[in-house]
Amino acid sequence: MPRAASRACLLECGLNPTASAPARAASRAAMERIEGVAVGRCASSPYLRPLTLHYRQNGIQKSWDFMKTHDSVTILLFNSSQRSLVLVKQFRPAVYANEVERHFPGSLAAMDQDRPQVLPGALPGSVGVTYELCAGLVDQPGLSLEEVACREAWEECGYRLAPSDLRRVATYKSGVGVTGSSQTMFYAEVTDAQRDGPGGGLAEEGELIEVTHLPLDGAQAFADNPDIPKTLGVIFGVSWFLSCVAPGLSLH
Repeated sequence: MPRAASRACLLECGLNPTASAPARAASRAAMERIEGVAVGRCASSPYLRPLTLHYRQNGIQKSWDFMKTHDSVTILLFNSSQRSLVLVKQFRPAVYANEVERHFPGSLAAMDQDRPQVLPGALPGSVGVTYELCAGLVDQPGLSLEEVACREAWEECGYRLAPSDLRRVATYKSGVGVTGSSQTMFYAEVTDAQRDGPGGGLAEEGELIEVTHLPLDGAQAFADNPDIPKTLGVIFGVSWFLSCVAPGLSLH
């Protein structure tokens, strides 16, 4: 989708980035400045491990390739001061690589070598940027799901939360054909007074995240628009909020 069309879609939905215009432009430029793109085989990773499950089903021997990954949490935040849902925006390498494959079929199929190979037909970094709910991996032993969610809300969005502020929405399986991991969604209502940090993720971990606020009157249009790259969590979160929370709010 042309970037001009994307901006038009966002303006129609009323999406309101949190930072000032100059800061927002600088953040977006940094996020989309993707260079030297190359792909190679993943020899090892602290985040995922490819495995094959061998099993017999109804007397027939079968096998299935899958990835062992961490479970995760995601947080749907409603800012009552601004009457908006809080989203994050970030560059996703997997999305970018698949967009390259979609535009240049066969690009990833040839990358089966030990040394990284430059991807042909590089695309602008914007094709790998998606809108998401605040989220994080459950990868620190000793922390409850609620504690992980509170930590992510602070790191990514700058909002201070306590576990008691959270309402558990649902726990479901994510990527059932590939990972089978579990994700738990929480909901929390916040105010501008609770935002005492910049958010944006942890620089020491290489995170570069933009916080945005989605006004409620444009939320359904935003979720329904196929031209705006977003996760299923955003679509489900918007639908759940409009069905289960919004009817009880005074929006005038």
